[in-house]
Amino acid sequence: MTRSSVRAQPMIAVTAVEKSSAWYQLVLGVSSGHGGTEYEQLRSDGVLVMQLHRLEVGHHHGAIGDPALPVGNGVALWFELDDLDEAVRRTASAGVEVVTELHHNPNAGHRELWLRDPDGYLVVLADQVA
Repeated sequence: MTRSSVRAQPMIAVTAVEKSSAWYQLVLGVSSGHGGTEYEQLRSDGVLVMQLHRLEVGHHHGAIGDPALPVGNGVALWFELDDLDEAVRRTASAGVEVVTELHHNPNAGHRELWLRDPDGYLVVLADQVA
């Protein structure tokens, strides 16, 4: 069987791209790769890790979500970080909403911190499995 390389580049619908971009930059330690009020690319060491798209804007593909429905419901965005402790410090000093404090997940074998982003998406920060 031939294996192919896969790189996730999730795009989520948000109500305020610039606000969400600032939140993810703070929490993940990533940088803006595009900027703007309708669309954003978030990059880590130049690599695209996430895209933000304003909920009601369609561009060439149609709207990403239905503005009549709650965004973020049923979605968990999971990020493995090289320095989870630094991310915990950044989020604590910024007053980010914590859903589940830093803890050890025995199933995954690593530590995790569960947060809520400005639109209600569940965001999990995890360290690398030892």
